[in-house]
Amino acid sequence: MITPQLVDPKSIVIVGASDNIEKPGGKALYNVKNGTFKGDIYAVNPKKETIQGIKAYKDVSDLPQTDLAILAIPATMCVPNVKVLLEEKGTKTVIILSAGFSEMGAEGKRLEQELASMADKHGATLIGPNCIGVMNPLHQSVFTTPIPKLQWDGATLISSSGATCVFIMESALSKGLPFSAVYSVGNAAHTCVEDVLEYVNETYGTERSPRTVLMYIESIKKPLKFLKNARELIEKGCRIAAVKSGTSDAGGRAAASHTGAMLNSDMAVDALFRKAGIIRCNSRGELTAVGAVLQHAPLKGKRIGIITHAGGPAVMLTDVLSNGGMDVPHLPDDVMAPLLPELFEGSSVSNPVDILSTGTAEQLDKCITFCDKLDNIDGMVVIFGSPGLFSNADAYAVIRKQQKKCKKPIYTVLPSIINAKAEMDVFVDEGGVFFEDEAVLGHALLKETGFIAPDAEPDPVLPNEAAVKELLQGHKGLVPTEQGMKLLDLTGIKRPMNRIVNTEEHAVKAAEELGFPLVMKVVGPAHKSEVGGVILNITTMEAVRTNFKKLNAIECAEGVELCQMEYGLEVFIGVKKEPGFGHLITCGLGGIFVEVLKDIQYALAPVHKSEALRMIRSLKSYKMIQGVRGKEGIDEEVFADAICKVSGLLSAVPEIEEMDLNPLMGHGKHLAAVDVVIKL
Repeated sequence: MITPQLVDPKSIVIVGASDNIEKPGGKALYNVKNGTFKGDIYAVNPKKETIQGIKAYKDVSDLPQTDLAILAIPATMCVPNVKVLLEEKGTKTVIILSAGFSEMGAEGKRLEQELASMADKHGATLIGPNCIGVMNPLHQSVFTTPIPKLQWDGATLISSSGATCVFIMESALSKGLPFSAVYSVGNAAHTCVEDVLEYVNETYGTERSPRTVLMYIESIKKPLKFLKNARELIEKGCRIAAVKSGTSDAGGRAAASHTGAMLNSDMAVDALFRKAGIIRCNSRGELTAVGAVLQHAPLKGKRIGIITHAGGPAVMLTDVLSNGGMDVPHLPDDVMAPLLPELFEGSSVSNPVDILSTGTAEQLDKCITFCDKLDNIDGMVVIFGSPGLFSNADAYAVIRKQQKKCKKPIYTVLPSIINAKAEMDVFVDEGGVFFEDEAVLGHALLKETGFIAPDAEPDPVLPNEAAVKELLQGHKGLVPTEQGMKLLDLTGIKRPMNRIVNTEEHAVKAAEELGFPLVMKVVGPAHKSEVGGVILNITTMEAVRTNFKKLNAIECAEGVELCQMEYGLEVFIGVKKEPGFGHLITCGLGGIFVEVLKDIQYALAPVHKSEALRMIRSLKSYKMIQGVRGKEGIDEEVFADAICKVSGLLSAVPEIEEMDLNPLMGHGKHLAAVDVVIKL
């Protein structure tokens, strides 16, 4: 819960205030006092009468009522001070800058839990501990620099780490990126990233709503809450980009299925971001670059026009965009002919539009106006530096003027960070956002155009839910093969006819009923092929007898399955339940290919039809599924329908921990699961 006093306090106290601004308590007081805060400021220090010109109280018990308290005192002193503030001073927000809590061990964790319990009891917000603080256009309650440009339509930054938060702001400042608010949650003893995101969502639509949200996340404590609020924010028009650190998987967890062995917690985070519609970034620099792109009006297509006075950067940007799937379309001579006489001899207007190093601000203005009217580009990039011979002030003023009036977004690359520094500072002061490097901008644009809006389809349902639950009632661990096959029937997933037998005579009878050719498989071991437990293309009764004996002799064999032989391409559908996140559903080529090629796509359940189709079409092996070199593929609609049926099953039976349909075999509109492994 975020209280109003965190956003708009009328009074702030710094507990542990100091005259020394190289100390957290001193710098926090300095930032609050010299920032935009207009309310009452108090300081607490038992040894001083005044601190930085502010009256100092010896103890928090001497304070008047205070909305927001910033603590810069030892960890062991925080609990008694917070107790007084919440119980006696009506304080509704506490920011604890101090370290020395859960990062130091069990006692520090206990202190955090006590502080969080007090905050809950009194309906207060606790930020931290071990954070840099919070700031917005109304107050800057942090102990660090820089203080970025703060305006309500800027980006909201939410960070798990205080130090990383500072580094992100420094990166943002180099691009002129403004912020609406910065929240550093630190150890998140009481308020985590998801809680702040929820507040932004619940208050979205006012004049204080950010255009974008940027996040640096070390842990997601409440994935479903995170998903709900991110999706709703994006549906309201906000755009979100995030870095999630800790992507390497500790691994080593035992798995009953191939899927269980392949998927990890970072894939769950990746799937969560995609389902929410969050653009995932891999570094601080990429996060702020994407944030700078998102501060522009949305790009409504993938066609970019480049206007430059330097050929090299334009070519490099064209390479990045073209290689990434965007288009720098050729502009025909007949279309561009009216522009050419306005430029110096030797200029090019085919895209990139190159006005030469001698190009003027007036010519730049005409190029932007001309390109804004073209139907075959969706946005413009202007690259304009300086050789140090003349001022770029007029050119940069033109760019800002055009950004305000053009229908299409205009992204700016200003590479002359030394020669044109003064002009660039003015550009930023007037609200401009820029990029020093064209490749950085190019990759950020690719991230934006790769954005997929969250699905709005109804969740898949299971028609035979009651029968499925009855079938699985009382089961734990691996589900017997016979039950697994019945489950497929109830789920609506096709399978070949089969029989499970325990004697040679029954095997012969089953073969007579099913007909040849047959497949024989050992029942019991989860990974049948690894123990020689799968024998294909059996066409005689003698082979049935011989192979029954062979399979039944395998260690842990519980019987032998005979089933009709299927033909066609092998694919698979797998499931793994990730704690806190729910079920990951994955698909790809089946059989041994899944382990060898590791060409898989995955999504967080529930998976809708359009999402299932995107998974299939994103596989590197998609051409094989479509059919290649005369070999019939599998109808992708049928494959997607099977994925959705599995998703419906998971909604009905959340106890499923792992599941493999590997392989499903088919051709055209026929697709049948020839093996199933389910672990509850």
